[in-house]
Amino acid sequence: MDDIFVGRLMSSPVESVSPETPIEQAARTMLDLDIGSLVVVEDATLVGILTTTDYVQVAADSTDTAAATVSDYMTTDVVTATANDSIVDVAETMVDNGFHHLPVVDDEAGVIGMLTTTDLTAYLSTVESPPVV
Repeated sequence: MDDIFVGRLMSSPVESVSPETPIEQAARTMLDLDIGSLVVVEDATLVGILTTTDYVQVAADSTDTAAATVSDYMTTDVVTATANDSIVDVAETMVDNGFHHLPVVDDEAGVIGMLTTTDLTAYLSTVESPPVV
């Protein structure tokens, strides 16, 4: 599995929103597209990520969300991967940090994909175990 790279498993393209996007609109986008995260970009630069987990905080706040924006709830200390990273290393990072979504970036193109625990699970379900000798 060390020779499998993130670029082979990542989902692409990635849906994005701006920090000023209303939180309710972002939620509707995630529901309509059946996705668990949105990358938050400003001037083509990754500035955050909004995931279904962030909506737990939205619910916990139990305030009127009509004026809330993505920037109120997004995670800003985003850890990323590159398409050439080993899935073993990236999976370890995801487990160690409790991440379910990891944006995949390229120095020139910006955000090019998303690797999720669902992507990893789907891949692992197709891998055959070596025969026991």
